[in-house]
Amino acid sequence: MEEIITAGVRQHLKNPISAKFGTMLAGERSLNGRHEIVVCGYVDDKGSPGGNEPFIGKIYPDTGNSFELVAINDVSVSGACKAAGLAMPELKPNS
Repeated sequence: MEEIITAGVRQHLKNPISAKFGTMLAGERSLNGRHEIVVCGYVDDKGSPGGNEPFIGKIYPDTGNSFELVAINDVSVSGACKAAGLAMPELKPNS
């Protein structure tokens, strides 16, 4: 599942090859009769202002584990993750 998430997020980054992913949280739910896995986490897209960017995405197991990026580096990410029952992981400084 991690490969699906990282590949899906990388498609939306300025520097996908150098991107590094931090802690990610995932949870399953059914919404409007559709099964989905919600994923929240951080990605460090080297060269982008701000470095670690929060993101939220969804994986749909009923459609071959297709991935949808809901938002990245947006103020709505934290609230959307909390609404899905996932508290954003704490941002740790890069080592």
